Amino acid sequence: MNMQAMLKQAQALQKDMLKVKEEIDNTEFTGESSLVKVTVKGSKEIVKVDINTDDGFDADDIEVLEDMIVVALNDAMKKIDKTTESKMSKFGNIPGLF
Repeated sequence: MNMQAMLKQAQALQKDMLKVKEEIDNTEFTGESSLVKVTVKGSKEIVKVDINTDDGFDADDIEVLEDMIVVALNDAMKKIDKTTESKMSKFGNIPGLF
């Protein structure tokens, strides 16, 4: 394979990688705990926090609520990382890329 063909192939690969990354960044992921549901974009921007108040939730439970929000956020972030790793693995392991 000549150098020009290799360069063209590398540019096509880069274009595909950027397309997949953009797709992930624009996908919304939802993380949940028993009281809280958090929606986060693949770019790790928090879109929405829903607190379930159907169970008679009151102000005394704020500490529990804070913990549930952390659990839900971490769940959403793990889903983003897992999807990113899964979709980007077809491009090989390029350290520091994402």
